[in-house]
Amino acid sequence: MEQEQMTPMMRQYLKTKEQYKDCILFYRLGDFYEMFFDDAILVSRELEITLTGKNCGLEERAPMCGVPFHSADTYIARLIAKGYKVAICEQLEDPRLAKGIVKRDVIRVVTPGTLVDEHMLDEKKNNYLCVAYKNDKGFGLAFSDISTGEIYATTMAGASYAENEIARYAPAEIIVNAAAQAEIGVTVTDRLGVKPEVREEDFFSSYTMEEQVLLQFRAAQLSDIGLSADGLDTIAVFGMLQYLEHTQKGRVAYIDHLELYAVSEFMEIDLATRRNLEITETMRDKSKRGSLLWVLDKTKTSMGARKLKQWLEKPLVNPIEINNRLYSVQELFDNRMLRDDLAELLSGIYDMARILSRVSLGTVSPRDLISLKLSLEKLPELGALLHNAKSPLLSTISKKLDIMEDVRTLLEAAIQDEPPLTFKDGGVIRDGYHEEVDKLRRAMTEGKTWIAQAEAQEREETGIKNLRIAYNKVFGYYIEVTKSNLKDVPDTYIRKQTLTNCERFITPRLKEIEELILGASEKISGLEAALFEEVRKQVEAQTDRLKAVCETIATVDVLAALAEVAYKNDYVMPEMTESGELTIRDGRHPVVERMLRDTIFVPNDAHLNTTDSRMIILTGPNMAGKSTFMRQVALITLMAQIGSFVPASYARMGTVDKIFTRVGASDDIAAGQSTFMLEMVEVAGILKNATAKSLVILDEIGRGTSTYDGLSIAWAVAEFMQDKKKIGAKTLFATHYHELTELEDKLDGVRNFRISVKKRGDDITFLRKIVPGGADDSFGIEVAALAGVPNEVVRRAKEILKKIEEEDLNGAYKVKKKQREAPQFQIGFEENAALEIAEELKTLDVTTYTPIEALNKLYELTKKAKGDL
Repeated sequence: MEQEQMTPMMRQYLKTKEQYKDCILFYRLGDFYEMFFDDAILVSRELEITLTGKNCGLEERAPMCGVPFHSADTYIARLIAKGYKVAICEQLEDPRLAKGIVKRDVIRVVTPGTLVDEHMLDEKKNNYLCVAYKNDKGFGLAFSDISTGEIYATTMAGASYAENEIARYAPAEIIVNAAAQAEIGVTVTDRLGVKPEVREEDFFSSYTMEEQVLLQFRAAQLSDIGLSADGLDTIAVFGMLQYLEHTQKGRVAYIDHLELYAVSEFMEIDLATRRNLEITETMRDKSKRGSLLWVLDKTKTSMGARKLKQWLEKPLVNPIEINNRLYSVQELFDNRMLRDDLAELLSGIYDMARILSRVSLGTVSPRDLISLKLSLEKLPELGALLHNAKSPLLSTISKKLDIMEDVRTLLEAAIQDEPPLTFKDGGVIRDGYHEEVDKLRRAMTEGKTWIAQAEAQEREETGIKNLRIAYNKVFGYYIEVTKSNLKDVPDTYIRKQTLTNCERFITPRLKEIEELILGASEKISGLEAALFEEVRKQVEAQTDRLKAVCETIATVDVLAALAEVAYKNDYVMPEMTESGELTIRDGRHPVVERMLRDTIFVPNDAHLNTTDSRMIILTGPNMAGKSTFMRQVALITLMAQIGSFVPASYARMGTVDKIFTRVGASDDIAAGQSTFMLEMVEVAGILKNATAKSLVILDEIGRGTSTYDGLSIAWAVAEFMQDKKKIGAKTLFATHYHELTELEDKLDGVRNFRISVKKRGDDITFLRKIVPGGADDSFGIEVAALAGVPNEVVRRAKEILKKIEEEDLNGAYKVKKKQREAPQFQIGFEENAALEIAEELKTLDVTTYTPIEALNKLYELTKKAKGDL
């Protein structure tokens, strides 16, 4: 009943809003997008803009707020960043020509995973939408970046694999069915910060599914694109197409090449390992600086930057493919002039891939097409630079490079070099491209002359020297005469407006001139828009060729960047083999060495194989460099398998299928998991999924529980990991349990190494050199002193440690556990506190603490020493 009382416009608004309940509706009214009712209240709060009201036919005014249409993208971007969806409702007809209420409809739904506007996107990152579907057979996953036209799909059996694959792409938005949400929803939300949106089963199925998929990818049958009617990947891809069609209000035709892949084609890196190795972002603040990507990204184009990130997310496992990249990097490494020429040329290339997506979506601007033309102008020179390339990959690129002369010629002929942003005032189509445009443009130019001539003629005929002809939207062209000259106005003048100091008139002759001029202006605007649309369609017709060019440019950019990084950072080409060997001489951590300012990074060797050196037991004090060494081995392995040179003097390695890391972690309070529980969950995942071809990094297993439980777990994990019948993976195992060094004599393939430390009296110096043998001291108390623990606590810890060593701590603990009523020696309160402090210091890993956590721990130890705890 209330809606019946509302104005027609407000009823139209509510009808549209009903179809987009999960979106904020941007409703176009003239030069503004308006929001009403709850949307207005929400947007007013989130964007901090004024909340007003509008008469809607009811007793109370409807809450309203609005933003100018020409700057709406900025506001939309802010809402998307806050997790909202925005439905853009446009006027579909000219209000001046509309009969009754203006026709309006939603033309696009903007969501985090479907952004295409350049200023809303990070130019160096893909913006992926993910669709995950699960049934009793497993998971189907599809990933698409609508801004670049990419789409990938795969299948897998278990939830952990699905979680890791989603982490690989780090999508901005995830669509799932209920079964997938139940399996992976919590983990994805907690670890990636993206809450999946659940859709009903009928969203993923339709009797037209096969027909729609075939139409999208221009195939005759599903097998032509590697799909099957009941495949999980087919269902996920169909769900993706459904969602894109819903948000883009039609089929996204330019996403026409589906890339199917198996997880085994790339190195598997689980979610925890991606975080621990800081491959594309840091753990602390998720910034690029301080990550491996930060070190390697010397690309010159946005397309190249995204391609490099993709390579890091998907390291290769095929030695032939890896070597093809390495040989190209080697050629560019050796030819500095070619490398410099490529860098200069690539710097002038715009983001063609995203321009192409806007071409296909019909949102491309005239200036976008000029950017595309300027980029295409670089292709002949690129071909010339690569003409003599010898490496297989660069040689193939050179031979297949399409210089797109026809498209470049079209854009050169059709579009002005510096066109305006809109078609309102013309000036988009180049002179000479279209005869009618040229005629109208001459009319507009001559029309200005006609006005000037008419003004001069009227002054002469009337004798009014300050008479002028002007223009406004209400009257069009008019003659303006001051009050002092009104006596000289001819009878043929028709009065239109009286102002304080003057009066305005029109004449039949002036109206004739106006009709010619304004008619030309209106015609040229519409004609230029139509011609621009024709050009857009001609460019769109070459989408496949342009996509291939984008891929070529991105690949060359990455190869040149890797060569430049290798040259400047003194990297070496790794020798890739089919063996299980991993040999690194003078290896360095690629990120840490770049972050150091006043200290020289100490390089270290590493040697692992599948026979007599499968596991390294690494001992030594905290802060001495164990974690850095292990991480650098993992990062060097990863770098080699993307086709990069590595920070070492020599490297020879067989490919690894997976990298796992288990390093220090903070309590996962939100998920209700302690450090020890999280540690054991990660260890369990490694033991289930690692293979003989994997590389495993284990740092301080078992430290989150009692000494004996922790030692037992660490020992059992080491045994299981080195056993060739069970896993036999190449493993780096750092530990404070010195008892584990006994494994070298008990198990085949285990070797002991330690961090070299120099001690003078109570002072210690970390030499950060890895040497054979096990450590005979953890230097826990010395490290505590370095960390700033009060001298009083340090001195007392030394006294207790000496007493413990004399009494044999292990024996005392055994007796204490079995015979509490008859301990071997009595310890008072102070001794007991110091004993607890000493034991805690021995297992304390200060490298995992933030500054505030370290201060809190120091405060806790101080209070314990004083007896306050």
